This record gives sequence, structure tokens and C-alpha cells, in this order.
Amino acid sequence: MVVGSDISRYPNTPRPTCRGYLHKRTQSAILKGWRKRWFVLKHNGYLYYYKHKKDEGKYRPLEVTKLEGAEIGVDTSLGKPFVFKCIPQIGNRIFYFCATSNQEMKRWLEAMDKAVHP
Repeated sequence: MVVGSDISRYPNTPRPTCRGYLHKRTQSAILKGWRKRWFVLKHNGYLYYYKHKKDEGKYRPLEVTKLEGAEIGVDTSLGKPFVFKCIPQIGNRIFYFCATSNQEMKRWLEAMDKAVHP
């Protein structure tokens, strides 16, 4: 796996299509709420996320999700602005993300849409 920090050593590796902080909804039995996480959407259609930006390239991602064939879109059911969801084809999870602005949400939705329909 080649990550963003290895670009100088691998100049022909494409940069990720989208990266940045998003808040991800946590729905575990113990923790509920929103957690800020660093997300990286690669050209191969996989979405990686880390606890912090500095973890990319140093540590394994907390999770890797294939977006091809996933269902994505704006979600208003949570009563919070700039929320969108992703339902991957594989597994039975629903990811809820919250961006900091409408522009940021649109940037992610456009990038994810390209990964969903390669």
C-alpha cells in the first residue's frame, strides 16, 4: 500500500481524490455521538480513515471501506446540517458523516460519487 507521505518516493502514484477531516457518527453500545476523523478517499475507490491527520502513512487506518456500488447522499433525518451517509454494498453498516460546510459536503459527495460509479 502506498500512502500520501510516500509520494516523493513514488512520484507516479496518484494523489488521493479527496482527503480531510469529517465527523463520523459513532453508534457503538458504549459510545454514541460524533467523532472527528481524518478521511482519505483513494483513486481505487477505497475510503480510509484515521484518528488524526498525522496518522496517515504512519499507522494502519482504523477502517477501509470499498465505495464501488455504495449508496451515498445527503441525510436530513438526524436534524444536523451538512450530514451525508454512505451505505457500502458489502457489510450491513451505514456511515453518517458531517462536514463543516455545505461546500465541503458537496466536495466529498462528488468525490464519493466518482468512486461509487467508476
